[in-house]
Amino acid sequence: MKKIDVVLGLQWGDEGKGKVVDVLTPDYNVIARFQGGPNAGHSLVFDGDRFVLHTVPSGIFRKDSVNVIGNGVVIDPVILMDEIRAIEQKAGDITGKLLISKRAHLILPTHRMLDAASEAAKGKSKIGSTLKGIGPTYMDKTGRNGLRIGDILSPEFQARYDALKQKHFGLLAQYDFQYDITEYEKQWMQAIGELKRFSFIESELVVNDYLAKDVPVLAEGAQGAMLDIDFGTYPFVTSSNTMTAGVCTGLGVAPNRVGKVMGIFKAYCTRVGSGPFPTELFDETGERLRQIGHEFGATTGRPRRCGWLDLVALKYAVMMNGVSELIMMKSDVLNTFKTIKVAVAYEIGGKRVDYFPFESGEEVTPVYKEFAGWDCDITGVRKYEDFPQQLKDYIAFIEAETGCPVKIISVGPDRKEIVIR
Repeated sequence: MKKIDVVLGLQWGDEGKGKVVDVLTPDYNVIARFQGGPNAGHSLVFDGDRFVLHTVPSGIFRKDSVNVIGNGVVIDPVILMDEIRAIEQKAGDITGKLLISKRAHLILPTHRMLDAASEAAKGKSKIGSTLKGIGPTYMDKTGRNGLRIGDILSPEFQARYDALKQKHFGLLAQYDFQYDITEYEKQWMQAIGELKRFSFIESELVVNDYLAKDVPVLAEGAQGAMLDIDFGTYPFVTSSNTMTAGVCTGLGVAPNRVGKVMGIFKAYCTRVGSGPFPTELFDETGERLRQIGHEFGATTGRPRRCGWLDLVALKYAVMMNGVSELIMMKSDVLNTFKTIKVAVAYEIGGKRVDYFPFESGEEVTPVYKEFAGWDCDITGVRKYEDFPQQLKDYIAFIEAETGCPVKIISVGPDRKEIVIR
């Protein structure tokens, strides 16, 4: 019986998961998303085109792949149908390639309004929500009020939708917030109708059946480990479990069915929105990283905060996810840097700390180790042996500290610009 392999981000999201899943897909027949929603933005670059996927798994452009949206995902039908139309312009009809869990929860137009009203009311303590309605949808899920994909087929669907909408109107009345859902609601209902051409499945049965038949399955994570609702930099986190553990609850597979865990990280760090970021750079170096790395959110377009690699946070993420191999992205962004720094510990209240603490929002000063940069263009390199020694030293240090091999190194945005060891 096959085990399900996992690929997920180890930082604050935006690590390059879309490209990696696209590169790995030829080895897997099934790609399954297990958490998050359209707050994700997985970018794929190939054949001169760039696609940003928000809900659909990143294997969708590969010829024979099956793509599953699992029960742990929350779905906005409007965003999903817009995405499907864009994909079909490039790839043709994907009806047979995309399966949607009946247990996945629906993001209502009023969930988006609640998200915006709540964020506006927070003032300076905003968490940096993408305003897609993700948080309020997960709140309704845990509050046992939610609507799910399978409910679309129920004769009571409209009545249940109306009841939940009225409940949301009552909550919105507590805010000083102007809104109008009329137009979006029309689009939403139309999208609900269009979604019916896809197979709504018991994804837990389907995924386990694939594994029982020795079909290779890859679970695709969204956001990143440091945004996990339990173990991330709370409250500046997402609303789902972004860790490997989320695969079990988000797809309905047992812990002993999890196989290889591939953890993705950038050669430096970025973060979108508010929250602790110990290695953040506010100087010209940070701006250089942003411009060279095109560090602007795939979903929101917001400029990303940039900083050096945080090895304290990375080691924590490796431990929490049971990572078996590492994938380093955007090493080419550091091509022109003479010196590169890595945070190997924190100083908090005069004490040196080498683990990721609960108090990550307090005054944290990173303790850095410096490395000589490779100071050359590596985008054309396709073999590990051809890397400059300085880059090999950088990779070797990360491997020694994390106890994990770096198996894939990305040297550019295109699916072909990659070195596999």
